Amino acid sequence: MKVTVGVCGGIAAYKAAELVRALEKHALDVHVVMTEAAQHFVQPLTFAALTGHKVITGLWNGSEQPGADAASAIEHMDAAQTTDALVVAPATANTLAKFAHGIADDFLSALYLATTAPVIVAPAMNVNMWEHAATRANIETLAARNVHIVSPEAGYLACGMTGAGRLAETDAIVDAVLGVLGRRNDLTGETVLVTAGGTREALDPVRFLGNRSSGKMGYAMAEAAQRRGARVILVTAPTALRAPANVEVVPVVTTEEMRHAVLGRLDQSTIVIKAAAVADYRPRVQADQKLRRSGPLTLELEPTQDILAEVVAQRRPGMLVIGFAAETHDALSHGRDKLLRKGADAIVLNDVSREGVGFDADRNAVTFLTRDRAMELPEMRKRELADHILDEILTLRRPRKVMDESDVPVSGA
Repeated sequence: MKVTVGVCGGIAAYKAAELVRALEKHALDVHVVMTEAAQHFVQPLTFAALTGHKVITGLWNGSEQPGADAASAIEHMDAAQTTDALVVAPATANTLAKFAHGIADDFLSALYLATTAPVIVAPAMNVNMWEHAATRANIETLAARNVHIVSPEAGYLACGMTGAGRLAETDAIVDAVLGVLGRRNDLTGETVLVTAGGTREALDPVRFLGNRSSGKMGYAMAEAAQRRGARVILVTAPTALRAPANVEVVPVVTTEEMRHAVLGRLDQSTIVIKAAAVADYRPRVQADQKLRRSGPLTLELEPTQDILAEVVAQRRPGMLVIGFAAETHDALSHGRDKLLRKGADAIVLNDVSREGVGFDADRNAVTFLTRDRAMELPEMRKRELADHILDEILTLRRPRKVMDESDVPVSGA
């Protein structure tokens, strides 16, 4: 998701850098717009370095080239149409007045009028300015227009006065942004270890035994968990995917390497999600040189380590262990059998025989299987599905109601 941070001119402008970093930790794509006054407190280069994006500093780009101003005008419309939220911090009294009265004489105020995305403002100013009747009226006007106000805190101000006017804490602003985006922080305090991709077992120096896993489901699980506040460790076999932001990535190739990486990090983990497609067999002997074509070839295979079973055996109290199962026939029967044999808390069951879902696809449909229920999660994009799976995982943390005799319905009553 794209979030645009508007930075206004005030001593609290330096805190916007901290806000940008905090939003990026939630895997948000942050872009920055600065007013002219803001640039007297913080250089645009600071935000460009933090975000990796161009910082917009005005309606006009100052170029002498023909059409340059037209390009700038298009730029603010594009920013307005593509952002998922606009957060202004610090929001000065001047900017609040512009927003309230529809004045669009700089890029930020024009962006505010042009966007239909939710808007969050975090005011910061002198206590007398904050309490002035004009500012209070502007705040009331903006609130009536569904602008989300993150009120300033009381305390010692840079001007030497004491009172309300200090920029709200970064966490409060981030919570407001996540709230309007419909994002949750229900995995805060959890360390989620996710495995992804398909392991490879070498046959010779150039060939391997593998599978069709793209890693997309595991990467979606890692991104979703990180966005919901978890610390995430992603143990990944080779894929063509870009790792989610702010996730600890541990690259592996073979099943043994994945086993070593997972077991070595169990003591840090509270939830383990085994989404990788681990090779069940490997060649008993690996050729030192490339095998040449010379007629029929017989391979002798041996089973690889059962990582899921070892995780269950070594789990710490309170740890949740979730396995994945890819099946091509009798999926529910095989899924239940794996759940009971491995001792996991749940199995996410894929019927990979269905076209367009599962392996190497952007969409999936699964059954979340526990010992006492089977929850069907219909076909959807894997990133969306990841959040539904996490919702089901979190139900395992909640205590179940124990029925007594009064809860049992009486037939014929």
